[in-house]
Amino acid sequence: MKTITKIMHQPNLKNEISRFARFMVVGLSGTLLDFIILYLLKHFLHWPTLPANVVSYSCRIINNYFLNCLWVYPQAKLKQNLTRLFQFSLISLSGLVLNNLLVLILETPVAKFMADPSYAYIPAKIIATGLVLLWNFFANRFWTFGKIVQKQSAG
Repeated sequence: MKTITKIMHQPNLKNEISRFARFMVVGLSGTLLDFIILYLLKHFLHWPTLPANVVSYSCRIINNYFLNCLWVYPQAKLKQNLTRLFQFSLISLSGLVLNNLLVLILETPVAKFMADPSYAYIPAKIIATGLVLLWNFFANRFWTFGKIVQKQSAG
């Protein structure tokens, strides 16, 4: 809650809202990639849920790191790229652990409500993705990309 309060009291809330919107677009692209790869690994290669989720989520991490550097935080030049990549990966890997736990915990109970229980991993993954999104944004905003130099407006 302190993190949210910290954002809400920043001098340029409009920039933070815009940054969060861009983060969500990047996250959506990573989510689509993640779900497509997960589906392909599960239904065409018949992988178990956990290894398929690890591979698909890893592809998401790579996609999201580069898009975040290029579009969401282009002015974050304060740290070396390898340091940022390490921090982003560490946050993403902790998000992966949380994502895996949630998917595995939710898959069986969700299956009871599905016409075809073999697809229960999909709503479980959707719920997990929503929760991990918040962790990833706030952890990366304040640790990986740190203090952001705001562009000065003309006039």
